[in-house]
Amino acid sequence: MSNENKKPEIKIVHNETAKRFETSIDGHIGYISYQERDDKLVYDHTIVPQELGGHGVGSALVKHALNYARENNKKVVPQCSFVAAYIDKHPDYQDLL
Repeated sequence: MSNENKKPEIKIVHNETAKRFETSIDGHIGYISYQERDDKLVYDHTIVPQELGGHGVGSALVKHALNYARENNKKVVPQCSFVAAYIDKHPDYQDLL
């Protein structure tokens, strides 16, 4: 059996010092960064290296970040267009806006 279609397991860590949620796959780091403003989390950049594109890494990062906001009773400001688009496609996150 070939592993070509196998998606890498995406483990996401919260790097509080850098204010971002990140994952490392095959030496490539993808992340979503944020700024804290009052009781809001401003998600400003989602960075996924080309090598990790198409594996759902960006969506996994955004989902993790939104769940983190929900668990910590924070509202979300989607400054990054990728985050805004994700929330548009997943109405169950609208309440975080």
